[in-house]
Order: sequence, then C-alpha cells, then structure tokens
Amino acid sequence: MPELPEVEVSRLGIAPHLEGQTIAAAVVRDRRLRWPIPAAVEALSGALIRQVERRAKYLIVHTTKGFLILHLGMSGTLRVVPSESLVVKHDHFDLQLANGQCLRFNDPRRFGCVLFSAEHPGENHPLLKDLGPEPLTEEFTAPYLHTRAKGKTQAIKTFLMDNHVVVGVGNIYANEALFKAGIHPKRAAQRVSLKRYQQLVPIIKETLAAAIAQGGTTLQDFAQADGQPGYFKQHLNVYGRGGKQCMVCKTQLTEIRLGQRSTVYCKKCQR
Repeated sequence: MPELPEVEVSRLGIAPHLEGQTIAAAVVRDRRLRWPIPAAVEALSGALIRQVERRAKYLIVHTTKGFLILHLGMSGTLRVVPSESLVVKHDHFDLQLANGQCLRFNDPRRFGCVLFSAEHPGENHPLLKDLGPEPLTEEFTAPYLHTRAKGKTQAIKTFLMDNHVVVGVGNIYANEALFKAGIHPKRAAQRVSLKRYQQLVPIIKETLAAAIAQGGTTLQDFAQADGQPGYFKQHLNVYGRGGKQCMVCKTQLTEIRLGQRSTVYCKKCQR
C-alpha cells in the first residue's frame, strides 16, 4: 500500500502537469471503486485546476467547480499520459485536459477512490475531519505526542500508525523510525518518556523526508507518476529484513505480527 511519502511523490509528479490547466472531460470507465465514483465528478468539464494538495494519503485537486478527492488505496497509480494513449485493464478514470494530456487512475484491487466535494474537504469532510496533524509540519511535536500518549497502553508502533494521532506514519516508516530511535515497538506508548519522544519526532520527520527525496519506497505496487520506481527501499534498516543481521550490532533481527502488521526490530538495539 502506498504510504505518505509515495502519495507525496505522486503529488509532486502530477501537480506541474495539472495546475493551471483546463479540464476537457472527466471520463469514468468503471464507478465500482471503494465507493462509487459520483456523477458530480463528470461535471468538472471546463473547470480550471488551481492546485493539487495532499492531506494524509488523500490528494485534493482544487478546481473552479469544486474539489476532486483521490486515494490510491492498496494498488492505485496515477499517470500523466496523452489522452489518446491506449487504455489498459483497470484504467478506471481519466481527467482529460484541454492540452491533450490526461491524469489516468489505474487500480486493480479497487480500494482507491475518486470522490467530489463542492466545498474544500478540509476539516469537515467525513474522511478528513478526524485526522491528526501532518508529521512534517510544526504541529507535530514531541510534547504533542507525549500528551496524546498519556494513558495509552497500546504499543508505541500501533500508536504511531493511528491516523487520529498523526497521519502518514505507516508500517514501513514506523518500523524504521523506532529502530533509529532505539525504541522497542511493543513498548507501551505511555511508557515512552518525553525525552525519548524528543528523539523520536525528529527521526520520524527525517525518515519521511528522506523517503520523499528518494522517490518513495517501491515494494509491489507503487511507482512514481512518470513510471519510475522509488529508491528508498535501498535504505531500509529493518523493514523486510526479519531474520537478517542488524546493520548496527549484527544481532539477528526479530520479526513479529503487531496490530496485524509485520514488525521487525533488533532485540539489542531497541528497548
């Protein structure tokens, strides 16, 4: 599943091609995604695209006729291609532009979404209103995280992955950040001190920023808007390396299931 860095890389890839362009047509080939694509999407013809924004793992396309909300789901990809390009299986939606290009959404597993909102979805849309702060903003701080952790007996890893606490710290990056901070993923969130959160928060920010700079993490389904893979996978310390040696101390890395997700850590380096 694409995580926050992959979605941000998609935004960076498509925004220069969309912003300032006029929509010629919104073509729906199959409405059956996670939620049916609403007919209002097709009324965007003639609208000017002002901006492409990201909130958590949602992309919000600002137009003069409303807002398009996109989510890549488990396997969705966005490509900017000529409108006359050959349509292949699972190409469910095109946002065709007056300049002859189009934004094409392909989603084999259909867990993504293409939705419409007449108003900016911001803090009021059901999908967005209860989300926590963005991890790369000044709102996401150690005191904030420490305060939210009070009374939380859940594991720190699942706490970090709760979108009500902070958005976008998905499984890959939670594994990596906790390793770099030396924090055991099963430690209760309330038992992580403010001092350790002061170490952890900058590491989360650095890890996500590095992934964005490297073009995201290619695992199975993700590729950039230009079709090129992300390269952050080459820099993973623990994720996907269960049973291999820790790069720091050479101890065999342990892999468990935590919150139904693969979790890899070093028994010696993480406490």
